[in-house]
Amino acid sequence: MENKAHALAAGIFVLVVAALLAGLAFWLARDTTPHDFYELTTTEPISGLQPQAQVRFRGVLVGKVAYIGFDPTARGSVLIRLSIDRGSPISTATFATIATQGVTGLGFIQLDEDEKEAPTAKPLPPNEDKPPRIPLRPGFFDKLKNQSEVILDQFEQASTRFNKLLGDDNQRKFSDALDQLGNAAGSISRLALKLDRNVDPALGSLRSGADKVGRAADGFDKVAQRLNAKDGPVDRLAAGSDALAHSAQTFNAITLPRLNRATEEVTRGARQVYRAANLLGDNPRSLIFGAGPAVAGPGEPGFAAPAGGEAEAPVR
Repeated sequence: MENKAHALAAGIFVLVVAALLAGLAFWLARDTTPHDFYELTTTEPISGLQPQAQVRFRGVLVGKVAYIGFDPTARGSVLIRLSIDRGSPISTATFATIATQGVTGLGFIQLDEDEKEAPTAKPLPPNEDKPPRIPLRPGFFDKLKNQSEVILDQFEQASTRFNKLLGDDNQRKFSDALDQLGNAAGSISRLALKLDRNVDPALGSLRSGADKVGRAADGFDKVAQRLNAKDGPVDRLAAGSDALAHSAQTFNAITLPRLNRATEEVTRGARQVYRAANLLGDNPRSLIFGAGPAVAGPGEPGFAAPAGGEAEAPVR
């Protein structure tokens, strides 16, 4: 009887201690921070996201997932209710994405702001009766999933085209093309050998011609040096030109005036001879008796008018 009483007391003690520990745990785990509720809705799968999952705003913990269920207002849509600490910077530019934690695959809600809408964004006021909804955008893995389908389709198309390219007909054509390419390479090699044989004599001719041109240029250079040398033909020609110019200046300054004066004297002598010849022709006796007195003109003493009305000169 006594053993039963001890066992009952021990059981009661254990229950009391368990109740105290549960109360202590509840007291320690209670959250006294006021919260506001917001909602998300999506038609995409939310695998990995569980109730009580974390809600982070740009990496900072601001709340948790309070409820996950179906949206009664939209058939087939999933409704996610968020419990967010009051005072968090939730605005009209805020959007949500579903992210995963490391290698565990556990999902959480990542909140962020659109950079284009942030400058004009206004705070999003909470409403317990009808919580405002935050737009949910596809996350990194959702985008990767959508792109992977497109990539797989393109890879399938590429593999189909590659299989067609490697068909039997194309392989034969490719083999024929390789053979033709080999033949063309051989022809090019033979042509190169012929060109080498023909180019060598041509190069020799060009070299000999270049040597001749070089020697001619050297000879021309030597001739030019001789012509331009001191006391050479060019200097002599320049000295002769200077002497000729000096002689011309001397002729113009001295000889030409003298020649002009001699010409004038010869002209005067010729005129005197011409007058003497005319006088001798008119009166030959003047050569013996002299010219005699001059004939008196009208109005002068000794003037006699001629019978015919014209004065006759007196006979000398």
